[in-house]
Amino acid sequence: MKVAKVIVDVPVDQTDRTFDYFVPEKLNGIVSPGVRVVVPFAGRRLLGFVIEITDHSDFDRLKHVEEVLDFIPVLTEELLSLGKWLSEKTLCFQISAYQAMLPKVFKAKYEKEFWLAADFEQLPEELKPLFLHREVITMKDVDEAKVSYSLLQRCIQKGLIDVKHNVYRKETKKHITVLSLAKEQDVILEEIESLPSQASKQKKILSWFLQQKKRVSYQEVQNANHTTRSTIKSLVEKGLLKEKKEEIYRDPYEGREFEQTQPFVLTQEQETVIIPIKQAIQENQSETFLLHGVTGSGKTEVYLQSIQMVIDKGKEAIVLVPEIALTPLMVERFKGRFGPYVAVLHSALSDGEKYDEWRKIQKKEVKVVVGARSAIFAPFDNIGLIILDEEHEGTYKQEDHPRYHARDVAIERASYHKCPVVLGSATPLMESYARAKKGVYRLLTLSKRMNDQQMPAVEIIDMRDELHQGNRTMFSRSLMEKMKDRIQKREQIVLFLNRRGYSTFVMCRDCGHTLECPHCDISLTFHRENSQLKCHYCGYEERMPQKCPSCQEEQIRFFGTGTEKVEEALYQQLPHARVIRMDVDTTRRKGAHEKLLTKFGNEEADILLGTQMIAKGLDFKKVTLVGVLAADLSLHLPDFRASEKTFQLLTQVSGRAGRHDLPGEVIIQSYNPEHYSIELASQHDYLSYFLKEMQVRKLVEYPPYYFLALITVSHKNQIYAQRKTEEIVLLLQKHLSDTTKILGPTPSPLSRVKDRYRFQCMIKYKNEPNLEGKMRKVIQRFEEEMRKKDLIITVDLQPYQMM
Repeated sequence: MKVAKVIVDVPVDQTDRTFDYFVPEKLNGIVSPGVRVVVPFAGRRLLGFVIEITDHSDFDRLKHVEEVLDFIPVLTEELLSLGKWLSEKTLCFQISAYQAMLPKVFKAKYEKEFWLAADFEQLPEELKPLFLHREVITMKDVDEAKVSYSLLQRCIQKGLIDVKHNVYRKETKKHITVLSLAKEQDVILEEIESLPSQASKQKKILSWFLQQKKRVSYQEVQNANHTTRSTIKSLVEKGLLKEKKEEIYRDPYEGREFEQTQPFVLTQEQETVIIPIKQAIQENQSETFLLHGVTGSGKTEVYLQSIQMVIDKGKEAIVLVPEIALTPLMVERFKGRFGPYVAVLHSALSDGEKYDEWRKIQKKEVKVVVGARSAIFAPFDNIGLIILDEEHEGTYKQEDHPRYHARDVAIERASYHKCPVVLGSATPLMESYARAKKGVYRLLTLSKRMNDQQMPAVEIIDMRDELHQGNRTMFSRSLMEKMKDRIQKREQIVLFLNRRGYSTFVMCRDCGHTLECPHCDISLTFHRENSQLKCHYCGYEERMPQKCPSCQEEQIRFFGTGTEKVEEALYQQLPHARVIRMDVDTTRRKGAHEKLLTKFGNEEADILLGTQMIAKGLDFKKVTLVGVLAADLSLHLPDFRASEKTFQLLTQVSGRAGRHDLPGEVIIQSYNPEHYSIELASQHDYLSYFLKEMQVRKLVEYPPYYFLALITVSHKNQIYAQRKTEEIVLLLQKHLSDTTKILGPTPSPLSRVKDRYRFQCMIKYKNEPNLEGKMRKVIQRFEEEMRKKDLIITVDLQPYQMM
């Protein structure tokens, strides 16, 4: 007897374990660990993951596995154990961990079906039109006919209707019809001779086919012979050509030629840092390296040459990049070096493209994966190197279940595969650099730019002085002069503002009323393009009113600056400048990132204006001026990392200037120019910043001196949410050690989102054994209320967003 231990797709605490199912004879050998199956569970048919196959069970009566969805396991043995580890470390359900490892198309779609189980005449009159001439209807049919659920329930209880729950698969494979000769060459030659003279097109096609060494698509035949589909079809009907459906991969880079590149000669510094990485690859050591290299120091070439060694050893590499904007450039570099051995996984691809890229990895058709956060779960089984580029980026931390950090998963996978992890950054996280200083990670440094280029000269402009001098525009006089100069010289400019939209808030000057989102405690942002006010948290939109909703006066004005407003101001002051704006609004469409960056790279624009997505990874020869319009925007957020994030952003965006032959210059505009994060970023001095910020962190007891955990409680009733947070704090005080500090309860910085009130408490600790287990027990105490009263409790054991 074969028994499958299955994790079912019900993310609640009682089902967060395996259930035993009997494997029928016909599925023996197919049902194996890592495959998805359909199993009966609590009166429904559900998807589940097989974790283990055994030959016994502690239960007498077992239900059968009904269906197998995969013939090759979608999760390897390593990923199955990684899922369990992830579940324990992030306090998520095992099913959530396994689903996070797979492309979205693998998530099952469930649909109810209602089957006629008795004589048609016994049905109530309201249901007869639905079942007329058919035996089965769907939930959609019921809703469209506006049949009451209670009537349906009575019919089910009387046995007139049966309910079946079906599991539908979303993943689909793309097929193409290909053509080839249906007969031997000499027979075809005879056929060409015997065809009448008016069939010249058919003769031409058959002659062309004799030259082909492969099967070809209809489109290829049409293009090569300037013919129609019907002419080709007639040859198929005569039995001279044959059709065959073939599966093809959806290629996100179809038709794109990647110029093959050769390894560069490494600088002395690059040679020094690559030796220990190669040694760890050669000796199969799971060591973590922190590669601290200034912008433009050639970290990517170190990655590429390290990966070449991994491929030469017959192993595989995973390269993570933080944002979609980085990916086109990264893809070009990796495809240029490793050609078809590269798969790409990131959110700009369609679901079908992600599925096909994932299958290339599963089928061992590629050796390198380049992708965003979730690419860390690529189903490789012989990993030789994992790289996290721009390791300081917050996007490596997932903010919903499972709340994992890609770095931790990388280190765990590297430990299993006995291979190195390289964390690369010009501005490493404080925690990472502190670990490197303590010897937990091994520090490797690139202190110079390639070809000994100078770091760009940086000028800080105090915008308070500009205001006193009567300059009320958003551009300082120095920045405006330099922009005019660069446009005249046909050089390019990057302008950075970490805020999209037209204005940050809209206020009535008469009564002071600010237009806020009705569902969140946040002001609405005005988007000029369609004259809409939008909430960037819940998506609420409304038309811009002509009068103040509070006092009915017409004194509504825009305050603050967004990218749209900057773009408008640029056209007013530099009417001949060609501007490309890059933010979430202009890059919504598929391929928009790449299109805009290619346009800028082809020098079809003078100014690239954008938000965070242009701050890093871009490398354009003609960019000689970078302007930061409001350097202190991120300084005043209620987040202990605000200063660090500001320093990182300014350093990264400054690094876009002067990366090639032309010298670069950076203008940083600020109302707070004396702040150490702005001052030290202008000097490209990471070490001084690190030492200064470490003093601050020690004083206020934050990481890296302490670990943090954040508990957020939300509910539609404000008093109820607050009371439950207080109860959690009392329970934590009982379970946690005396040296651990519990702060709160307190309202979250964003105290209401989507009509839910939010409270939080923070735990600061240095050493708290089995914290995960203790937290799990505390949360389990509230499970019934979470299920029945719509209470949401989230635990983040490594919070990066304090909002």
